[in-house]
Amino acid sequence: MYAERAKKLFEEGLNCSQAVVLAFKDVLGVDEKSLLKLSLPLGGGLARLRLTCGAASGLAVVMGLLLDSSDKAYVYEETRNLLLEVEKVNGSLICKDLLESKNIIAEIGGNPEARTTSYYDNRPCSVIVYNTAKILENYLINKSIIVENKL
Repeated sequence: MYAERAKKLFEEGLNCSQAVVLAFKDVLGVDEKSLLKLSLPLGGGLARLRLTCGAASGLAVVMGLLLDSSDKAYVYEETRNLLLEVEKVNGSLICKDLLESKNIIAEIGGNPEARTTSYYDNRPCSVIVYNTAKILENYLINKSIIVENKL
């Protein structure tokens, strides 16, 4: 499942955006190195500014790569609908709000924290990455863009 893969990639050290994007690499038609580079600055709520959640940004990247770019209104509508679902499930689309809802100080800038057991235990990010990728996975299955249980 793509959502499980996204969570695993995050827990292996990728940022939230990279984990979501890379989980879908087999259907994107873009090499892994390019996907990692493309999604890197979206982590931490856009370069650790704690703005839009990186997992949500990753979902938008996948949608942009998969949908017909000649129909901007359709791409916006489909992506917006998914992001509203992500917001409902996760509680927000804003990194700072998501972290602070778990009493984590949402530090802006600086270096990413070391990925330790306590890092993963205290943050909601693994669940957020999973939930976001699952919403995207279900959408792509319903649109017959991917086949269920392909991984």
